[in-house]
Amino acid sequence: MKNAFLGFLLGSLLLLSLPSLAQSASPVAYGEQVQVSGAGRRALYQHALAWSEKGFAYTPKMDVKADAAAGTLRLRGTGKVKTLDNNKPIETMVRFEFVFRATDNGYDYNVGAFEVVPNEKQPATTVPLVDYVAQLAADRTNSRTNNDRRVRAQASSLASEVALSFRSYMNSHEGESDDTVGLN
Repeated sequence: MKNAFLGFLLGSLLLLSLPSLAQSASPVAYGEQVQVSGAGRRALYQHALAWSEKGFAYTPKMDVKADAAAGTLRLRGTGKVKTLDNNKPIETMVRFEFVFRATDNGYDYNVGAFEVVPNEKQPATTVPLVDYVAQLAADRTNSRTNNDRRVRAQASSLASEVALSFRSYMNSHEGESDDTVGLN
């Protein structure tokens, strides 16, 4: 009876830990669909484009693709994450993708596709964030530095920060119609 209970308890703990293991391998991203009444598709696109030109603080900004007819905007931004090496912080560049799409009922956006630039002298060489975090987790000093969790948390924070900046900007222009775009 004790062995059956112990086996059940061990099996339960294993099943409970599987979602947390699977969660750590998932990509870092933030996305949202927003319903907006009163603002047209063109106005929403124009507001998103204005934010990308004036309010997007994650530079250098790259690969900007704006399509007014489709109401879509796609660009890549840059941020930094820190790892620890011998208790000294080391900054590493990360790139992410921001994607916006205006619809007839509102808009949706996503911050994701994080990549790490492991060597700033070779900025064209990138590694997906999931792979970089896996490399950090395999490092023999990770039990002291927790660099894998540190980098993942910082990337999640960056995704939330970008989304908050964008949503705040869009909320400040909510309700403006197509007629008011471009007028002072």
